[in-house]
Amino acid sequence: MKVALGQTNSTVGDLAGNAARMLSFARRAAQAEAHVIAFPELSLTGYPPRDLLEKESFLDRAEACLLELAQSTADLNLKIVCGTVTRADASTGNPLYNSAAVLGAGSILFRQNKMLLPSYDVFDETRYFQPAERQNPLILDGAEAALTICEDAWNDKQFWERRLYRRDPVEELARAGAKILISINASPYHMGKRDLRREIFTTTARQYKMPIVYVNQVGGNDQLVFDGSSFAMDANGDVIAAAASFEEDLVFFDSEKLTGERHDNLQDEDEAVYQALVLGTRDYIHKCGFSKVLIGLSGGIDSSLTAAIAVDAVGNENVVGVGMPGPYSSEHSVTDARDMARNLGIRFELVSIGEAYANFLKVLDPLFGASPRDVTEENLQSRLRGVTLMALSNKSGAIVLTTGNKSELAVGYCTLYGDMCGGLAVISDVPKTLVYRLSRVANRRHANAIPESVFTKPPSAELKPDQKDTDSLPEYDVLDAILRGYVEHMKSPRQIADELRLPLEQVRGIVNKVDRNEYKRQQAAPGLKVTTKAFGIGRRFPIAQRFSE
Repeated sequence: MKVALGQTNSTVGDLAGNAARMLSFARRAAQAEAHVIAFPELSLTGYPPRDLLEKESFLDRAEACLLELAQSTADLNLKIVCGTVTRADASTGNPLYNSAAVLGAGSILFRQNKMLLPSYDVFDETRYFQPAERQNPLILDGAEAALTICEDAWNDKQFWERRLYRRDPVEELARAGAKILISINASPYHMGKRDLRREIFTTTARQYKMPIVYVNQVGGNDQLVFDGSSFAMDANGDVIAAAASFEEDLVFFDSEKLTGERHDNLQDEDEAVYQALVLGTRDYIHKCGFSKVLIGLSGGIDSSLTAAIAVDAVGNENVVGVGMPGPYSSEHSVTDARDMARNLGIRFELVSIGEAYANFLKVLDPLFGASPRDVTEENLQSRLRGVTLMALSNKSGAIVLTTGNKSELAVGYCTLYGDMCGGLAVISDVPKTLVYRLSRVANRRHANAIPESVFTKPPSAELKPDQKDTDSLPEYDVLDAILRGYVEHMKSPRQIADELRLPLEQVRGIVNKVDRNEYKRQQAAPGLKVTTKAFGIGRRFPIAQRFSE
């Protein structure tokens, strides 16, 4: 059986557009004499559709588009496997199934409903879907196949020490006689995820002695980035066919001859993270209806990286950098920002906040009375920069990209309604130490556009004389290690202090900063997830609470 892996970038809610995209891929697969083409999970609706699934009009239109897509197969000599939703004919439970539909000869031939519904991290499928009670193999081109949807194939007891679910759909389908597994997925990217998938499915292939076709969604939808990286492997778990990472692709796999195509997968993980951010930024901008972006360029490493990502996402002609020096800005910061903008080929505007800052102090000082200068005046500078960017955004219709990193966001080293202003927080899941590595990736792609001085100067917000980040925080390699243990692995301060050989009080101080600043993070712009645990929809802590580490 010749199987085409249709790795597509669906837009949530664009039912007709998603169907047209799948039909275009299917026609190409038919011309290449494929027998079956498989598309990702919920490829018709886009993933995740979230509360669109509660709209009857959305469900009606989804079913109509599925029927139209099925009718379009009348002149195609192949079957289409696509992801869709199906109304549940049950008096209890949720009213929908997450389904895989098999289309061919002008009709819907078969539906398989998802059995295992994830409700952890960024997933919330039990909110919408009913789990299937049973699944059945189907015949594809004379071969008995197991058709599963994402989580259904992620519960192999040979791989996990502790499984989340009692049942294993792959095991049940293999016992029912399936000889090949086709798994359709919407599996979001994070660092290390691509290797994890390969390991899981290698174990499954060897366990059940069957070839596997794994098709994954690609593209950015809100805070999630899907890397694609679809593959097909033989019964020994050896990869025979592989689609590209972070771009749409169509590859073929012959399950009998065990032949296939292999495209670039970006083996270096830093390169992969960078490309994930480019893809997520591009899709967020375009899918939200924007074309141009604004970035506050401080001459620091964070805004430099954000600008490089933006140029790769939408082109340098669509990026404007704005330098906004204040009373404590150094001359080299303005020079570095201007040089980098020139190197990237983006427009650069210089707007001083000095006069506005002085005028605000004249108005506010009578109200402040004898209170000494403190963080209030520092935040005022940041907020004036936010006002400037948002005013330019309103006039130009460009979206503002915020430039704060994960380390700063974690401990609240950022200003509400100031540097947090914007529509997308591009690097909000990128720890500061990773920012430096990704900036080297940017320089490899852009002929060292980021000046070397940006890498070597001490990080500073430049909101008071001679200020450095280390005045308030540990060195970033120490801070990021603490944050990784606490935010990503939920370790206690004592565990972190023991593992890193750090003073317990230092760790507790950082952990308390994380906890106290939840209110800021929940008002931040959406950010792109690239680590195992990002601030956003996958991390749900209360703001008003009294538990403390």
